[in-house]
Amino acid sequence: MPRNPRNQIYPAYEDLPAAGRGGPLVRLWRIRTELLLIAGLALFTLTLLGATQEGRWAPFILLTSAISVPAATRIGRNWIAARFWCVVSRHRLQRVCLETTMHTRSGRIPLVLWITPTATGEKALILTRAGICAEEFEAYSEEIAAACWARSANVFRHVKRAQLVIVEIVRRDETPGAAAPGLERLYGRRAWISLRPDLEEPPDLRTDVVLPAGALANR
Repeated sequence: MPRNPRNQIYPAYEDLPAAGRGGPLVRLWRIRTELLLIAGLALFTLTLLGATQEGRWAPFILLTSAISVPAATRIGRNWIAARFWCVVSRHRLQRVCLETTMHTRSGRIPLVLWITPTATGEKALILTRAGICAEEFEAYSEEIAAACWARSANVFRHVKRAQLVIVEIVRRDETPGAAAPGLERLYGRRAWISLRPDLEEPPDLRTDVVLPAGALANR
């Protein structure tokens, strides 16, 4: 028996097109990090070659120090590792959408707009396509966790914009200093609701409870 009816939103006999199709801009957006890294390495290599051919070693020393010194420190290594896992999780999320039914009938998958490291893993902001909602990501939360090699995956939906979904990937215990400015700073924590009742924070009674007029006088 399936865990959730949303896991099988397409009939088994229906002949669907191959998932993952998209225009050139969409494909470039999916590999934007790799393209920026290649461009940076190319610029770095050209700069070093030009400096060494002219006999100027100062740029070579400055550039290599700017890369090697942060990598030799613990903070620098944590920063590199956190961004590495962000890239890995982004591609694994896209792979889950390709391998499951989290794509449209025309084969388009949701867009990972932004992914940022957290103290326990990563947090991705996703723009869903027509026909896909946050509840479907929740139905596939175990598949997402397994694909990202993580412990679990939590799904949050925007209060006013249902097409925006946050997928929180939990892969380790909380690590102090590993988190970057998260999505809460951009959108606010109260703008997102969990699809699991056990993860929702209770309301603040100091601000949400309003006593009727004359209640204190009748006590």
